[in-house]
Amino acid sequence: MRIGVLTSGGDSPGMNAAIRSIVKVGVGRGHEVLGVQNGWAGVLAAEARPLTLADVDGISRMGGTVLGSARSKIFPTVEGQRQARERVKQLGLDGLVVIGGNGSLTGAHELGRSDAPCKIVGLAASIDNDVGHSGLAIGVDTAVNTIVEACDRISDTAAAHRRVFIVEVMGRNCGYLAMRSGVAAEADAILYAEKQIGEDELVEKLRTLISSSFAAARHKKRVLIVKAEGVKVKTAALVERLGKHLETEVPGVDVRETILGHVVRGGSPTATDRVIAQRLGFSAVAALEEGAHDLMLSWEPPGGFGEKTADPSVRRVGLQDMIDETKRVLDGTSAVTQARLKLLAQVEGLLAL
Repeated sequence: MRIGVLTSGGDSPGMNAAIRSIVKVGVGRGHEVLGVQNGWAGVLAAEARPLTLADVDGISRMGGTVLGSARSKIFPTVEGQRQARERVKQLGLDGLVVIGGNGSLTGAHELGRSDAPCKIVGLAASIDNDVGHSGLAIGVDTAVNTIVEACDRISDTAAAHRRVFIVEVMGRNCGYLAMRSGVAAEADAILYAEKQIGEDELVEKLRTLISSSFAAARHKKRVLIVKAEGVKVKTAALVERLGKHLETEVPGVDVRETILGHVVRGGSPTATDRVIAQRLGFSAVAALEEGAHDLMLSWEPPGGFGEKTADPSVRRVGLQDMIDETKRVLDGTSAVTQARLKLLAQVEGLLAL
């Protein structure tokens, strides 16, 4: 087979490990593997090159993606899809592995719906962990560890000066990163997009939290608040309003903000992300060999959803099923989202103790 592989959308640590796995397994089984440059934009330009074992040697430890990634405005259109089908046929691909988030995988589904130019399978790679029917997407574990390390460093300086720090993390409309990293970093409060409350109510809650935390009997040295970027209230607005209250209620205590932004995306992937990516890559090649199409290889999907594979942690999930569940995850109606919120609610009142 001639197998193409591309990375699309936001980069995630571990993408390179997946690329290496696909090349190692593909070449080892007698296939030719082509790397498509710059995501779907590269498909439209038929920009691809053969990948050898030498090309991928040592890339698992690297962040980002050696194939590059880009967002294409043309690809989602009817004309863009038509051009993409022509380019895939021009490249002579028998199979295509798409590594990316829900937007990239939705594009893969659209490309393969009718007159599919080849067999198409996807791997979930998104630090936001907002891909439906995926337990852990490639890059999530590294992103969480990056946030925790940053919060640990911030906590050191916060404790030295008796300060409040609001740390904003990525995640768009999914609060998974804030939830998981906040608990691990011993945050006093976690603000996540799924629980939207008004600015005045939020300020009042945090005001009470900070005042009680710095009460004389507590001997507390710092307050750490982890905030998901999907929370509608701007971090700067929270800092400004809380600062005014602290001037009179807790003299000598300052409130500062740190927006981690794209720092969360970068860095060498953790062992967990490398292993997940490698095993998903192996399963992707095996799926193409069996003629599978229009599906995602998922790492430990909640509830054991999907078709079993030879790897007990990897299942096959239809891309349309992924798309439908992703919508539920983002609008809060998914059982997975509800379970996360329920678990956090159980400890929310204990965080600031």
